[in-house]
Amino acid sequence: MKPFLSLFFIVFLTNSCTLAQSPSRYVEELKEEPAKEHLTVLSSKSYEGRGTGQAGGQKAARYIADHFKDYGLIPIVKDSYFQPVALRRTSYKVNEFRISNIPLAYGREYFVQGDNTFQDFQAKEIVFIGYGIQDSKYNELKGIDIKGKVVLLLNEDEPMDGNGHSVITGKKYKSEWSVNRFKRIQALLKHKPQLILATGKMAQQIIQQGNNRNLLGRIQLDEGTVEPKDVSQEAPVVYITESIADEMLKQAQTSLQEFKNTVTSTLKPVISNIPLSLHARMGILSEKLHDPNVLGLIEGTDLKEEIIVVCAHYDHDGILPDSTYFPGADDNGSGTVAVLELARTFAQAKKEGHGPRRSILFVAWAAEERGLLGSKYYVENPVLPLRNTVACINIDMIGRIDDKHLNGNHNYIHVIGTNKLSTDLKPILQDANRTIQLELDDMYNNPKDPLRLYYRSDHYNFAQQGIPSLFFFSGLHPHYHTPEDTVDKIDFPMMVKREKLIFHVVWDIANRENRPRVDID
Repeated sequence: MKPFLSLFFIVFLTNSCTLAQSPSRYVEELKEEPAKEHLTVLSSKSYEGRGTGQAGGQKAARYIADHFKDYGLIPIVKDSYFQPVALRRTSYKVNEFRISNIPLAYGREYFVQGDNTFQDFQAKEIVFIGYGIQDSKYNELKGIDIKGKVVLLLNEDEPMDGNGHSVITGKKYKSEWSVNRFKRIQALLKHKPQLILATGKMAQQIIQQGNNRNLLGRIQLDEGTVEPKDVSQEAPVVYITESIADEMLKQAQTSLQEFKNTVTSTLKPVISNIPLSLHARMGILSEKLHDPNVLGLIEGTDLKEEIIVVCAHYDHDGILPDSTYFPGADDNGSGTVAVLELARTFAQAKKEGHGPRRSILFVAWAAEERGLLGSKYYVENPVLPLRNTVACINIDMIGRIDDKHLNGNHNYIHVIGTNKLSTDLKPILQDANRTIQLELDDMYNNPKDPLRLYYRSDHYNFAQQGIPSLFFFSGLHPHYHTPEDTVDKIDFPMMVKREKLIFHVVWDIANRENRPRVDID
């Protein structure tokens, strides 16, 4: 009887361990309520669109780190959850802009286009040069030296006679001086003015659009550059509103409309000296940023030296000076929440003695929207050895129904990378999906797909290192990168179902006997 009892005990113990290690118990911990709670916070106005180099991005990083700590994940960057990413922002900065000692409001009354070094601009008067046109039939700069001066021009239209004919073309159609709105600015720059003030009906649009583009400047990994590259000494162009221009022209006893009327009646240039001073301090500045990647580790058991990276970028497009912000609920609040929820669930399994064999590194990347910079910095400065990193599971937008599936099957997920690097990835995914039963849409795996999404998210920096990588994605929609990417549009039942599929994939890779093979060129 003793041998039989021993055999029974071995079989019972083996079956018990197998049942204890089953993922089904923990996958059910992934629920809509905590996902919605996280995403409501991260996409809220107080997080300001999680912009790189902005307070909202820093706040999001702290939120993620605090939850990693609550879950019991191990901080592995010198006992911190933060890996500061060495970034450099090059942008045009205006510290001061005054006309007659009256400061103007940047982004509302004026906007600067320039690539000059940071410097002071001073003038005791401003020269109004009308349309600023230099043509053989109508030349407003003939006999006038504007070198080193501040000039103001109406950067649109051209002189027309009383019959509506252009003085330049002699016809009712306008010349290239009007068709090409940059032509007169480019021609003026050749005369080396100190600064150009440009106004017109399009000025307000240029001010708004230009200000939005200039908000973050150009951000890249810091390579130790001290001075910004490609800086010229051409005069900056300051777009001002017509109302500001008219206030200035009052000092010369004229206005934009009076100028137009005079030119129409005389068909001759009208030049005015405006007795107003100008003082500005502005130019290209380069500054360091240190938005962090957020890392938390769940240590494995017998294969703990091998690592799976489960990741998503937490940054988005931030907030604009007019207080417009980009919530980024789907991009990529949804992926960030998935990382938090998967970390919580795997941490619970670990605490209950059912932790993974391999270690799992949960990461929220910085600066993905600026060129996959956070993940690029990590692979160039790995905290854990890349040679021991067996897979990268990237989650970037899993909360919506895309245009393709909007009027059809909502029960789907795009999984990108199943045909790259490892033939093990596709069967791992298919096995994981047996209980979840999502449509595994592989349209983006087609090498001819024009979007080439495999190369456009953070996993690609790992794939370039030969690390098998999967990218989970629910697809594009009309609110992508707009202020309308809000939490109320998230399909939480589908988002959580997709989280569960990713859980099974990670559980499989974490506990299988062999790491995924690299057997595809």
